[in-house]
Amino acid sequence: MERAIILSSLAASGTDTAPQRLTELAAELGIPAADLLVVAGHPVPPELLPPERDAGVLREFAYRVSHCDHSRLAALEAFVRSLPRVTAPGPFVQPTWPGRRPAETRFATVLGALIRNRGFGIRELPFMGLALSTLYGMVWRCDPSPHRRQQLSAVAGPLGWTLPDLFALAEEPYSEEIRPMLHCHHLGRVFAAAVPLTTAQLIETAREADRLSVREDHGAWQPVSQGFAEECPDFP
Repeated sequence: MERAIILSSLAASGTDTAPQRLTELAAELGIPAADLLVVAGHPVPPELLPPERDAGVLREFAYRVSHCDHSRLAALEAFVRSLPRVTAPGPFVQPTWPGRRPAETRFATVLGALIRNRGFGIRELPFMGLALSTLYGMVWRCDPSPHRRQQLSAVAGPLGWTLPDLFALAEEPYSEEIRPMLHCHHLGRVFAAAVPLTTAQLIETAREADRLSVREDHGAWQPVSQGFAEECPDFP
């Protein structure tokens, strides 16, 4: 069955699908199991969610990773996956909802949960070319609008989702002419791989990202990364 049909079906009536089957299906589709569980309307078990981490460190981590191009992102993802998985020192703390108010639509609920699955709040996300008010609005309602394709093209990459997959969830028509705004899903793959990392490991990974990207430190003035989406090998 086509991926778009599977994802649309799960978003519409996924509560009828057993969590074990969703985990298997996530592996087949190359989507994090936690993500497919929230798409289908199931709770995410604590072992699939990130430990409690310092928000400032998480913000710096996301910023520094976003300066890596595709070859460096691949190396950084391998670095992240090589780090040991550390047992959380205290009880599990559910990541907070990224929005300022509860979601009022089904897709906004899913989108906010995808962000939360990575431990991010809105302010921890890398620069995506969208205003903070727009991002907060997306995890509140994300109603259909003339701007929604552009908005989805901005957020898909940092979440590690391809454009066709995220558009399918949003029931938004997708065409091959649509491209990621700044970041493609290769950036989000690093963020997804980093979900189990502790604050100390995020600091270590941020340093490795700086080493790989040879990012120039501008001190108080730090221009945002404009991404490497135009170089993405998935787009001809």
